[in-house]
Amino acid sequence: MLLARIAEDKLASLYRAGKIHGGVFLGRGQEALSVAGALALREGDVYAPLIRDAAGRLAFGEPLVDLFRTYLGSRLGPMRGRDGNVHRGYPRRGYLPMISHLGAMISVVNGALFAKRYRGETGRVGLACLGEGGTSTGAFHEAVNQAAVERLPLVLVIANNQYAYSTPTSRQFACKDLADRAPGYGIEAHRVDGTDLIACLECLQRAVARAREGGGPQMVVAQLLRLAGHGEHDDATYMDPRLREMPFGRDCLPVAEQQLLERGFATAAELDAWRLEAQQQVEATVAQVQQEPAPDPRLEDWRALATAHLVEAPHGWESLPLHSRDALPA
Repeated sequence: MLLARIAEDKLASLYRAGKIHGGVFLGRGQEALSVAGALALREGDVYAPLIRDAAGRLAFGEPLVDLFRTYLGSRLGPMRGRDGNVHRGYPRRGYLPMISHLGAMISVVNGALFAKRYRGETGRVGLACLGEGGTSTGAFHEAVNQAAVERLPLVLVIANNQYAYSTPTSRQFACKDLADRAPGYGIEAHRVDGTDLIACLECLQRAVARAREGGGPQMVVAQLLRLAGHGEHDDATYMDPRLREMPFGRDCLPVAEQQLLERGFATAAELDAWRLEAQQQVEATVAQVQQEPAPDPRLEDWRALATAHLVEAPHGWESLPLHSRDALPA
C-alpha cells in the first residue's frame, strides 16, 4: 500500500511536469481493498485489476519498474511503449491487461475460468475488480449472470467509491446497497469497510476461499471514497465535501499504519524506514526508466501477436528487414 501510494504520487508529479502522455489515474483511498484482493490469490489464479489497483498489481507480483515503464513509454516495458498506461499485464501468468473498467473484464475472467475448467484444472479462482459505476452496464449483468449459471469460481470485488467519474451513486442505482443485487443473480454477497485493511484482508480471504471450495461466484462490495479526481486531469469540484467526514471517507493508509502499531506488527521506526525505502526505490526506478529508449516507429515490429506463424503475409515476409515490409504489395 505504501509503495503504491508513493509511486502514484510520483506519477502525478511527472504528469504535471508534462513527462507522461495520456491519463494518470490514482488509487488513493483504495489501496487496502486492492492489496487485500491480490493477496488472497495464489499461483494459478486469474487477476483482473483496474485503473485504481496499483497496490493490488504490486501485491500480485508486478515489478515496480513495469509500472513506470508503461507510464513513461519505455520500449522495454510489458506494452513495449505502444499502449495506454493501465493496459499492462501478463496473461500467461494469470495477470490480465485491462480492456475497460466498465464491466468488460468480468466476462474475460469468466473465459479464463472456463478454459481452466476444460483443461481439468481445479481449485482455481478468478478475481475481477470493478467500480460501482461499472455495475450499471450491460456487460456487468451479462457476465455476472453467466458466472452464476455456470457456478464459476469468480470473485467480483466492487469498490463503491461514491462517484462514477462525476456521477454520484444517487444517480447510478436506486437500491440502498449494491450487495442487495447478489441474491437476484443467485450468488453470495460480502460487505466490507474498504478503509479498514484488516477487515478487507479477512473478507477477501473468506470470499476467495468460498469460491475455491465450489461455492460459486462471490460479490464483495466495499464502501470507500475516491480521495482524488477521476484522473489527474480532473479537479473533482463536483464531489460533496461532506463525504470526507463520513466513515468511508477515511484514508486507508493511516488507518492501516495505526492497525500495525496497535497490534504490534510494526514500530513507528519501522514504518518510517519502510517509507524511506519506498521513496528511494521509486526515485531509483524513475531515474532508470527515464534513460530507457522509447519505441522507434520506423523500426518497431508493431504486431500485436508475437507468434509469427499467426500473421498472414506473402511467403518470405518474415525474412525481410522491418523497413522493407511497407514495399510489399497489398
